Amino acid sequence: MPGRAHPNRVSARLPVFPWDTLAEATATAWAHPDGIVDLSVGTPVDPVAPLIQQALAGAGFEPGYPTTAGTAALRAAIVGSLARRYGITGLPEDAVLPVIGTKELIAWLPTLLGLGAADLVVVPELAYPTYDVGARLAGTRVLAADSLTQIGPQRPALLYLNSPANPTGRVLGIDHLRKVVGWARERGVIVASDECYLGLAWDAEPLSVLHPSVCDGDHTGLLAIHSLSKTSSLAGYRAGFVAGDRALVAELLAVRKHAGMIVPTPVQAAMVAALDDDEHEVLQRQRYAARRARLLPAVTAAGFTVDHSEAGLYLWASRDEPCRDTVDWLAARGILAAPGEFYGPRGARHVRMALTATDQRIDAAVARLV
Repeated sequence: MPGRAHPNRVSARLPVFPWDTLAEATATAWAHPDGIVDLSVGTPVDPVAPLIQQALAGAGFEPGYPTTAGTAALRAAIVGSLARRYGITGLPEDAVLPVIGTKELIAWLPTLLGLGAADLVVVPELAYPTYDVGARLAGTRVLAADSLTQIGPQRPALLYLNSPANPTGRVLGIDHLRKVVGWARERGVIVASDECYLGLAWDAEPLSVLHPSVCDGDHTGLLAIHSLSKTSSLAGYRAGFVAGDRALVAELLAVRKHAGMIVPTPVQAAMVAALDDDEHEVLQRQRYAARRARLLPAVTAAGFTVDHSEAGLYLWASRDEPCRDTVDWLAARGILAAPGEFYGPRGARHVRMALTATDQRIDAAVARLV
């Protein structure tokens, strides 16, 4: 029958989109006399730096197809920024690849790597939901595990790391990272490290999985995923990249060429400007640091316990009650937060509060928590 849902459609394998369940709390928060303070989604609110806007506009006349691999200038800018900002050395320019936002890459990574029903993907127990979604899209099995002991004798095809973590802000130490890398290499497991918050450290010093102190300069089997959404406020540009193992990057490139997964030319030009300029990136980090310095003490003074949160754009907070009760408590004060259960069962008594609100709205949240 035309239009009838087929039982094997991809959508049937996917969970309910979590943000759709926040409608009632959102309406409550909007009813506050001074309006909502939306701390639920980590979307940037600060203007894109003028030099990035100018680079975008300056490439707007280009009529031809963009290159899937990225321009030579973009590849050089990626390599240079990773070296300057994060100490990642020895990375050739054919070991990086621009992507249409890192959510896109994460959602399709298992598929792009050719994984299927016989394969296992390991994701963190508290995690960005798209890791699980990507595995479901590819039809793989999924295991949520934070330790190698939990994996046991199984040999995953792909293992995700996320440090600094979303939602918790937890930073994995060098010993943990080295142990995972060594374990994965012994078994031929690909490690995909989501490092989108690497440039937003507060109380810890996160390291890339590609840092020589972690991998001894050998990037085999390793992929690091980076976004410009957080450090350069380019969420609307859909600008990210993956770097690491040359052979894996070449494989991703080959598939993406066929699939037409190409970053537009103007966005590539904007990425070059963003990656070559550290001043705007430092300024953005300072903005978030200032907002965190105001919001964190107000949250703790209101009776919350804040766990981890040593890096990244979120406070992982708890009132030691079911997370939906906390969401409702905050919504009654005009503040919208994300329920911790969005990120896994272990988040059932936490909420995630984003630092991505204007100074004025952060100040409003602080006043309402007093």
